[in-house]
Amino acid sequence: MKPLIAAMTAGLLMFGNGLLPDPKNPGGESTITQDEDTTYVDLAVREKITVTGNGVGRGRGDGYRIPRPCWYEPARSGEDMYRFLTDPRTNARRAAIDEESRLEFLKPFEEKRDADGFWWVPNYDQNHPDGAACWGDLELFVFVPTGTTPPSGITPEQLAHIARGSLTVPEHTVRLNPDAKSFVNLDTWVWAEGIGETTRTVTATIPGFMSVTVTATLDSITIDPGTSENRAVTELADCGPTGKPYVRGGTFSCGVRYLRSSIDQPGGTYTLGVTSVWSTRATGDVAPFQLAPVEVEITRDVEVGEIQSNVRP
Repeated sequence: MKPLIAAMTAGLLMFGNGLLPDPKNPGGESTITQDEDTTYVDLAVREKITVTGNGVGRGRGDGYRIPRPCWYEPARSGEDMYRFLTDPRTNARRAAIDEESRLEFLKPFEEKRDADGFWWVPNYDQNHPDGAACWGDLELFVFVPTGTTPPSGITPEQLAHIARGSLTVPEHTVRLNPDAKSFVNLDTWVWAEGIGETTRTVTATIPGFMSVTVTATLDSITIDPGTSENRAVTELADCGPTGKPYVRGGTFSCGVRYLRSSIDQPGGTYTLGVTSVWSTRATGDVAPFQLAPVEVEITRDVEVGEIQSNVRP
């Protein structure tokens, strides 16, 4: 079907108002709106993709890249597709092309009006550098019998990766004790604050076809002292999911002990980083499986001084 559609590039716009892909701009005029915990993505001939949950847009993502940058996804039944393409309300500009070409374009859709199956359309990850090129190698419409998936068709596993790519987690605050300035060989307690809920979810849904939920759970923090091992020792024996806040008289078990002053470093400080690590798991219309964890690092500068002492005989 692609040669026919390619010959009717101008005509595609008369079906469009952004509702059919423009080969020069596969994303067309797709829009994204958000209402509380629900994001609506208007793409191609399917009205809405939904991505919902408390992990949508309420924190920071990690730039997760889905494994396959383009795919086919189910859009409409044969009858619904034909009605959509012939509805004058969505084809107000049909006079822009000749009637013979229009009828030729509609012929395969008319033939599948009563067929048991769905028209699938291509989509792609607009954040992936190969997404648009991958999309360009796909047909604009593929009819697929019910219960089957075409080559390059979206699967629940891929939908899970799309949900994972939409996942954000809270940006924490790094707390230290001592806070203003530490000293060589002094235990510097490190912990994270401001995370709030330690479970985040994102559900990606193709309405009427499949739905997958990715759940992120805060597991731990990691600490980067901002310098080499000969200048600092990191203690992670008992950090828990957010580190161990300072307690007077408590046992030091999560933090850093600096061995050298920071006076010779840029700005006179070390750049300490604390990374929150969130494990992720996909469930729903898919055999449960783990995805790559979400890791978000927050840094702060740490000044480390050295106490000089004089020894007298």
